[in-house]
Amino acid sequence: MENSTITTGDRQNRSTKIRFQYEDDDLDVDQDETIEEAATGSSNLEEDSATCEPDDSILGSDKTSADYYFDSYSHFGTIASPIRIHEVYLLLAYFPLQEMLKDVVRTKTYQNVIYKNSFLFKDKVVLDVGAGTGILSLFCAKAGAKHVYAVECSQMADMAQEIVKVNGFSSGNAICSFITVLKGKIEEIELPVGQVDIIISEWMGYFLLYENMLNTVLYARDKWLVSNGLVLPDKASLYLTAIEDAEYKEDKIEFWNNVYGFDMSCIRKQSMMEPLVDTVDQNQIVTNSQLLKTMNISKMTAGDASFTAPFKLVAERDDYIHALVAYFDVSFTNCHKLTGFSTGPKSRATHWKQTVLYLEEVLTICQGETIVGSMTVAQNKKNPRDVDITLKYSLSGRRCLVSRTQSYKMR
Repeated sequence: MENSTITTGDRQNRSTKIRFQYEDDDLDVDQDETIEEAATGSSNLEEDSATCEPDDSILGSDKTSADYYFDSYSHFGTIASPIRIHEVYLLLAYFPLQEMLKDVVRTKTYQNVIYKNSFLFKDKVVLDVGAGTGILSLFCAKAGAKHVYAVECSQMADMAQEIVKVNGFSSGNAICSFITVLKGKIEEIELPVGQVDIIISEWMGYFLLYENMLNTVLYARDKWLVSNGLVLPDKASLYLTAIEDAEYKEDKIEFWNNVYGFDMSCIRKQSMMEPLVDTVDQNQIVTNSQLLKTMNISKMTAGDASFTAPFKLVAERDDYIHALVAYFDVSFTNCHKLTGFSTGPKSRATHWKQTVLYLEEVLTICQGETIVGSMTVAQNKKNPRDVDITLKYSLSGRRCLVSRTQSYKMR
């Protein structure tokens, strides 16, 4: 899923444990697992597994992700350097695409789902929602799909059309099937056919729901998918855990309290409300992981993407907690062998990384003690691509007693 609006920063000297064995031709979940186990993250998809409005006076109520698109200083974890506008365009347009294509976990999983389950695609009409370069459409065509409609609303649609043509899958020049690239929004275009057999999409954003492409997939499903048709992937689960992160929080958040002797804590307030997308070292994890929400893409409604979910995180050691971390798993449950991947800190790194929500107070927790609370996730009212998060949490322990509500906005 193309995304250029959120600031990310890699931490140096981080290691991530590989949970799957990612050979070049095999990203499948262990065939001995049940669909339910992998789809809910209880096995290889890892068992690392809410009601206040954000303070818009601090967050900047008049600004959304669109306003910040070219404003590299608007996210406070950024070290911005002056570059020319055409360089910005090239960076925003092509770097995210290359990063996603080079994400072996992401791209190879989709390839394996399609190639190793070609019986699902043989002579079927496929709709690729948010096609980007058209890589998923090419996979489907090569697997024997009767026809693939690749829909992309950005200028990348022109490039996808050229890629399809060069690879011999364009209309009138097909090898075993052909692909039609349609430029426009799913909600505005008309397909040349009344129904499709399969909808495939890589719709997931940071924190699973950022950029709100899921609703586009659901719209396409309700409008064009045949009865008993397939949506791929069909399951996605969001998880929460807690980490110790003193050094990074001090460097990126507390920095604003004293900047060369001056108080810039007003910036700290806003930086605290912007979730950080970054790679978390599994050694930082202090608690278990809690499943917040599982979404069945084949059956859910658009409203199901906004929810409040309770959580209970149990400390696995004595430590400090500076942030909660969210990540997601994805499952393809209609395959011959259950297939999926996790974006958790104990799994192989992906371009989605994890989403870090820093807490105002440092929590001191002892082994066996629990952080309880709830997370509310909702589309931003002014820009549905953005996500508002409200976190309620409390800890009643031997060394720490706290109850608090914090609001965040991903933009």
